[in-house]
Amino acid sequence: MSLKYRVIPVTPFEQNCTLLWCTETNKAAVVDPGGDLDRIRAAVEAEGVTLEKILLTHAHIDHAGGTAELAKSEGLPIEGPHKEDNFWIQGLAMQAQMFGFPAPEVFTPNRWLEDGDTVTVGKDTLEVLHTPGHTPGHVVFFHRGSKLAQVGDVLFNGSIGRTDFPKGDYNTLIHSIREKLFPLGDDVDFICGHGPMSTFGQERATNPFVSDHRG
Repeated sequence: MSLKYRVIPVTPFEQNCTLLWCTETNKAAVVDPGGDLDRIRAAVEAEGVTLEKILLTHAHIDHAGGTAELAKSEGLPIEGPHKEDNFWIQGLAMQAQMFGFPAPEVFTPNRWLEDGDTVTVGKDTLEVLHTPGHTPGHVVFFHRGSKLAQVGDVLFNGSIGRTDFPKGDYNTLIHSIREKLFPLGDDVDFICGHGPMSTFGQERATNPFVSDHRG
């Protein structure tokens, strides 16, 4: 399989920014550049890849805070999230104030993503799934060939995303996980927005919020 990845924890929230690249072309995408752009640039240099775009799962500041600066400095298009997260992008300054982050620039993605869309990284194609609940415009990126998903803050190793933010909804999130993610297969590895990776099978078996054994 030609897609490789490197997880780069950024911001005081230790958000898992991910560098994804196509080994055939060495073209790369940065998923969720929340901040600490020096760390992201160092990883790009260390892997010897060429950035071609930014992909966003959702627009919370720890995932999207460095987007405008990185896009501008490297001349990159921004793809994602779904347009329902636009209010979070418009509210980045308010988010920064709330969490003590430096105020980032507001941006408009070059492309809003919809359920069923695809994005490319070099010659690799990733499927886009609209997975609301944590935020209304959250999307997940799935590379079927290597059975790898980048799920942002929808699902974690042993937990699920928060639903107490504006326009978050618990039942919607559970539906996104069970109806959109789990059908992709138990053997799918996923990178989440925070913490260690897991598989959908492990979460189906053991996650107290969404396991098959839950009441």
